Amino acid sequence: MSTRPNVLFIITDQHRADHVGFMGNQTVRTPHLDALAARGMVFENAWVANPVCMPNRSTLMTGRMPSAHGVIFNDRSLEWGTNTWVATLRAAGWKTGLFGKSHLQHGMSRNSVHPVDAQPVISDPHPAGWDNLEDFELYLEETPPWPDDFYGFGRTELAIDHGARVTGHHLRWALDKGAALDEMVVPYSPEAPALERSDRWWQIYQPTYGPEFHSSSFVADRTIDFIDQQSAAGEPWAAWASFPDPHHPFTPPGEWWGRHDPADMELPASIDDPLDGVPDYLRYAQQLHPSDQRMWVQPCGASDRQLVREAMAANYATIEMIDDRVGQILAAVEAQGQRENTIVVFTSDHGDMMGEHGLMLKGFMPFAGTYRVPMVIDDPRKPAGRSTSLAGSLNIAATMLELADQPAYHGIQGASLAPILDDAAATPVTEVLVEDDLPYSIARRQPPKCRTVITNDELKYTRWSNGTDMLFDLAADPDELDNQIGDIARRAGAVERLTDALIDADDQARFAPLITA
Repeated sequence: MSTRPNVLFIITDQHRADHVGFMGNQTVRTPHLDALAARGMVFENAWVANPVCMPNRSTLMTGRMPSAHGVIFNDRSLEWGTNTWVATLRAAGWKTGLFGKSHLQHGMSRNSVHPVDAQPVISDPHPAGWDNLEDFELYLEETPPWPDDFYGFGRTELAIDHGARVTGHHLRWALDKGAALDEMVVPYSPEAPALERSDRWWQIYQPTYGPEFHSSSFVADRTIDFIDQQSAAGEPWAAWASFPDPHHPFTPPGEWWGRHDPADMELPASIDDPLDGVPDYLRYAQQLHPSDQRMWVQPCGASDRQLVREAMAANYATIEMIDDRVGQILAAVEAQGQRENTIVVFTSDHGDMMGEHGLMLKGFMPFAGTYRVPMVIDDPRKPAGRSTSLAGSLNIAATMLELADQPAYHGIQGASLAPILDDAAATPVTEVLVEDDLPYSIARRQPPKCRTVITNDELKYTRWSNGTDMLFDLAADPDELDNQIGDIARRAGAVERLTDALIDADDQARFAPLITA
């Protein structure tokens, strides 16, 4: 067995910080994640660098802000050849694998792509097709050829889509197990086949296939296969187990459907927030019923309280299925005798409003519901604990490299969280910057840019590019209902902190001259 630590990185999609038992939720049942939290360090104050899938996943991989790595929205792929902490481990001898959702390329979010009608700022130097590897059509007939290296991953098996839709390597795996094609590749619309469906919103339904074909089962199966292979070979490994759930559509299969009664769901305290003093687009979203969405991913409102309860109940069920599969993966690590030599990380790429401030889903909504995420780092060499110190997605790359005793590459912007693993009160992070961008080709009736800073004294200041801003004292007002923007002195201090964070995030690493051997 290798003396170098293995890494098991478990990531979910659109998973609120408070939708796990170890963060105080008394309704959702997550015994395996709770057990992981009990033996690791829980980061109670963890925030994203961007509340959208592709930008924040690219930050988790690179340790760089979206404005630095270039993926500012779900309409462009992470540049081929980008350095990542996974690539560093692979170069040092770790076997690396990604199983489940990648979304480092825009294959599943091509509906977000609005081409710019002008010459590009820089020509694409890479061979044609480099950013099409996550296009679902490639997998409908057979498994396509795959590069030896995918952003540092030596083995990659993708689950490309959400809800009950099955594509990518996941589709080929399910068909090999006897699944029916017409039950796998289903539309994102009310026409998707269902055994049961909410009469309030088509995106809450029970698929016609069972749990054995679901994405959470695929992720667990392929991750376990990788762990077993590499453990048998005695080589250090790093596995990225990436669950597409609990992202909408909310489609728990089989016995996972109906586990919670919507009547038992507690609505958020801020659901009736009138959103005074914010840009008009947020109030417009509040008034948009989910059944009237233009696209299945469009932000919408929570005026239908029963719908919110149904969505929350189904969301909890998908989380509980993930928890069960996480338990299977951890049991496999234990069975291989690798548990005490394996660093386990759990987090999500962003959250979900789930009724907070009268809003549903995610997307350019600068509140804690989408900005905060669950985060646990369990390094068996470190004591267990809970920390309220600031942490963020930006800090993951530096942390993983330090824990693996590997050097950081040029351009990593986030500080390592390793000091917190030794002392829960340590404060290596003094503020978290959140970038939120819409390309100008998409942002027609709303400001295209939004920046937020969260400080270590629990202030959260947001400013939109049209000059609108808001300020919350999270210690006194965790529900973000009392906008303190009228406090001139406090606002001035927050503006200064945001300015400092923006200056610090300015990137100087791209194409910098480096010493080479």
